Amino acid sequence: MSQAIKAVYRSGMFILQTDCDLPEGVEVELLVQSSQVIPPKISDLAARQNFLMQLVERMQQTPIPSDAPRFTREMLHERG
Repeated sequence: MSQAIKAVYRSGMFILQTDCDLPEGVEVELLVQSSQVIPPKISDLAARQNFLMQLVERMQQTPIPSDAPRFTREMLHERG
């Protein structure tokens, strides 16, 4: 089951902006869609290369399933 729920991140918690009817204890996966995401500050070149290498390895280990739902144009563009 897939359900879109809006939330704001404040003080280490996600504050829901829309109602949801989820059972207590249900596990969810969050997809952050924001231009305000701050990239990690890695100033050391070797550490940055290591970070990027590990990131690519993790992405290759968990490919997007071929039957994954496709994003619509509406989903890809922010609404003001």
